[in-house]
Amino acid sequence: MNYKTGVEIKPFEIEIDKYRSYYYAGASGDFNSIHLDDEFAKKVGLGGKILHGLCTMAYVYRAIVQNEDPQKVKKIKVRFRNVVRPLDKLTIEGKVAKEENNLFTIEANAENQKGEQVITNGLIEIEK
Repeated sequence: MNYKTGVEIKPFEIEIDKYRSYYYAGASGDFNSIHLDDEFAKKVGLGGKILHGLCTMAYVYRAIVQNEDPQKVKKIKVRFRNVVRPLDKLTIEGKVAKEENNLFTIEANAENQKGEQVITNGLIEIEK
C-alpha cells in the first residue's frame, strides 16, 4: 500500500453474517452467551446477541492493513463505542495521520448502517 501523510484509505464495507459470532467463538475460545444466545443477551439488557469486540477490531485491521505484511504492524488500538450485531453493515474508513520514526500512523473509524459509530479513535502503526 502506498502510505503518505494525508492519504485516505478507501472505505471498506462489510456485512456481518448471521453466523460470524459462532465462527469467532470457535476461533477465539470466547463462548460467552452474549455472543451466541439471543435470549440470554436480551435478558441481560443487550437487546440481542452482539459480535465480539475483538472480531470488530479485526475487521478494522483488515480494512486498513489490507495485504501489508502483518509483521510490519507494530500497534493497534481502538475505542469501542457501540455494539455490532449480526447482519449489521459496517463502513470502515482510515487516514494516514503521520509518518515518524520509520512508522506510519493510520487513524481509523467504523460505523454501522444507521450511521452510529461503533469504533472510534482507531490507531494502527505500520513500519515502513
